[in-house]
Amino acid sequence: MKIVVAYSGGLDTSVLLLWLKEKYNAEIIAYCSDCGQGDELDGLEEKALKTGASKCYIDDQKEEFARDFIFPMFQANALYEGRYFLGTSIARPCITKGMIDVALKEGADAIAHGATGKGNDQVRFELSAAALAPDIKVIAPWRDAEFRKQFPGRAEMIAYAEANNIPVKASMKKPYSMDRNLLHISFEAGALEDVWHDATGEADKDMYVLSVSPEDAPDAPQYLQCLFEKGNIIGLQTEGLTELIAGLGDFETQGEKDGYTLLSPYGVMRVLNALGGKHGIGRIDVVENRFVGMKSRGIYETPGGAILMAAHRDLETLVMDRELQLTRDTLVPKYAQLVYNGFWFAPEREAIQALVTESQKTVSGEVRVKLYKGNVMQAGRRSPHSMYSEAVATMEGGQEEAYNQDDATGFIALNALRLKANARQSK
Repeated sequence: MKIVVAYSGGLDTSVLLLWLKEKYNAEIIAYCSDCGQGDELDGLEEKALKTGASKCYIDDQKEEFARDFIFPMFQANALYEGRYFLGTSIARPCITKGMIDVALKEGADAIAHGATGKGNDQVRFELSAAALAPDIKVIAPWRDAEFRKQFPGRAEMIAYAEANNIPVKASMKKPYSMDRNLLHISFEAGALEDVWHDATGEADKDMYVLSVSPEDAPDAPQYLQCLFEKGNIIGLQTEGLTELIAGLGDFETQGEKDGYTLLSPYGVMRVLNALGGKHGIGRIDVVENRFVGMKSRGIYETPGGAILMAAHRDLETLVMDRELQLTRDTLVPKYAQLVYNGFWFAPEREAIQALVTESQKTVSGEVRVKLYKGNVMQAGRRSPHSMYSEAVATMEGGQEEAYNQDDATGFIALNALRLKANARQSK
């Protein structure tokens, strides 16, 4: 038997890799999607092979993840339950797509994942796999009673890893469950399961990876200008950008336009993450409703996504028709729910995406924001597609041809008709 395992090198996937090999007497192929985990992937292949894998694929999906998953989702301004930027949720269909490609290439009998039977990721992986390769079997060890009996908690998994010389970062002191990608990093479990626990305190200061606390952010604000084309950022302009890009060092610029440095979607996210993290932007602490029915508490850092969302929404106020924006916005909660629940490849998500894409045709222009101590403040927007008319909106006189205030009398009278009728009806 040949099994492709979604492998991160963390506690759960390291343990189940060896466990699956022993239980099924199978050849194990480790699959890791590089969707922006950074140095977490250092030494991953060596670790996978030592743990028992016959091969280890490290699939560079960073640009694909930004271009085909993050950017379309942010065109919809999708927030789950009004707060969560869907950083873990949107990575799962991308990872599953890459893993299915490897499974088909290797002629694997099954794929396996380390998502627990209590979480959302099991659903996301398996619904994505069902949509992409309905005939491939999926193994979920956490839904196997034998696996749960051997590993009733993280303490037993840590002990198993230590006994089998599998190095993991988790400990009983801070047994956080962490998930990182280009869009965010999440923290769950351990002390965070106490919803009264203050994760902004000194005790958890070292937990955070992508951002400083707002209290420790620079005392001076930083202005950032974003160049949009059809709902996507394609260029950035800010003080010290050249040095910042050189310091990041893992992508190239795409040229210049009107003073903006043009970047690929991956480059955009890298820069926004660095700037947002520097200024303490994008930290949230939420209790959310999981698809499986329970509430869970998570800490998220999404510095670049917070900036992208704020800038995009601001430009839309200038260029989108009111009713078009309202129609799109009525679908956003459903869209966010579909992403969160694992239905990225479902026909209804794709249909909503088509409407979103249509709505973005005029979302081109420039947005200026001010980054300061955890805040993204709007500081200007302009576009060749602007629907704003100073002649119409001005409070000064002399523009009666653009807007005749006398016309409002009839407008109000007609809108008042049903209200008057209701008032008379109730008497």
